[in-house]
Amino acid sequence: MHRHQPLKTMCTLKQQLSTFLLILCLAVVSTSGFGPQNWNRKIRSSPIRDEIQIRGNTLLHALPSKKKKLKTFQRYLEIECWKQSNIRDLEPVLQAVAESCKQINRIIQRAQTDDLFGAATDKDGAQLEENVQGEVQQTLDVLCNKFMLRAFCGSGNCIQMVVSEEEDEAKSCADVMADSAFAVGDYIAAFDPIDGSKNIDSSLPLGSIFAIYKKQPGSKVDTSTFYQDGTGMVAAGYCLFSASTVLVLTMGAGVDGFTLDPDSGRFLHTLNDIRIPRKGSIYSFNEANYRDFEEPVQRYLDSVKQGSSTARYIGALVADVHNILINGGLYGYPGTRKNPDGKLRLLYECAPMAMIMEQAGGAGSTGTGRVLALKATEIHQRTPVFLGSVENVFELDQFYSYYGDENKDE
Repeated sequence: MHRHQPLKTMCTLKQQLSTFLLILCLAVVSTSGFGPQNWNRKIRSSPIRDEIQIRGNTLLHALPSKKKKLKTFQRYLEIECWKQSNIRDLEPVLQAVAESCKQINRIIQRAQTDDLFGAATDKDGAQLEENVQGEVQQTLDVLCNKFMLRAFCGSGNCIQMVVSEEEDEAKSCADVMADSAFAVGDYIAAFDPIDGSKNIDSSLPLGSIFAIYKKQPGSKVDTSTFYQDGTGMVAAGYCLFSASTVLVLTMGAGVDGFTLDPDSGRFLHTLNDIRIPRKGSIYSFNEANYRDFEEPVQRYLDSVKQGSSTARYIGALVADVHNILINGGLYGYPGTRKNPDGKLRLLYECAPMAMIMEQAGGAGSTGTGRVLALKATEIHQRTPVFLGSVENVFELDQFYSYYGDENKDE
């Protein structure tokens, strides 16, 4: 009758021991301050890399990030503009351009959810007319153009006139701001507010490009002030909107890059003194137009395919050039039978990108000469362009010297 009594007693002792250990653990937790109400705080401050975050009844494995101590874009500008007294007046302008890049970045991220696709319309819902480029303006183009216009014209009495891809004519900052007080300044600016806007439908990279030129001392500022070569540029840059948002800038003393920190909302100095490799294996051309390219370009592409080169083409100037700048190689947008001067604009696309490349140790060529030596004769002038590592650009130029039109009769 009492044959199983010892076993039952043993089970009771185990239960009592388990209860005692549980009470002891809870007491330790309570006195250490690591109760449920403090779990999130304690875990976030733990140095252990693979931690368990407890929120309610959910266990989330997380890798807490450790922020680098990086210089902000604002601090970088303060230092660089102090070093170069000739560009000190540009500090508020460049800071405003960085802020407009943040605004454009937010709009791009919301384009899918806020119905910012499609052609732009007026207040009556009618589609806007094509711009001077023969392109239908997109909603995103119009919004980004407004941000950039106000960034350059509304940040002080520095920029007197601007040219935008989205505007048919050059605009005075007095007209942009509707205030004659802004009709002063020693600089002019040219920009493409959103390059590759059609990529937004497919969530592909796109960007903004800008250039700041110095006007001639004592000269009157009008459209003809923009009729100069690239050596008059004092600053150039672009903003890349991709997996991360990157601002690349040169003020004539090297090239630096800044990444937008999503937590603080500030651009941080992540790419210090960018130097492009002297030679790279990447070539970036729209080879769908191969049959329409000039003979020198066709022969060059045939040549690089015989080696170990790699083709990379995104279809947005900023994205493709940034890839070449970081990894080396050659970007090309040559002329075609239909468009012998290419499709990229000199003042606010080719020239600023060429300045960035040269300041990073690379080169920019039209195939027959230096991009920065080409003087503009109209504000929306187009030109063939090749940008990249100095040896790759030199090689391309050699094909033009051997197979160009001027040598065909020799």
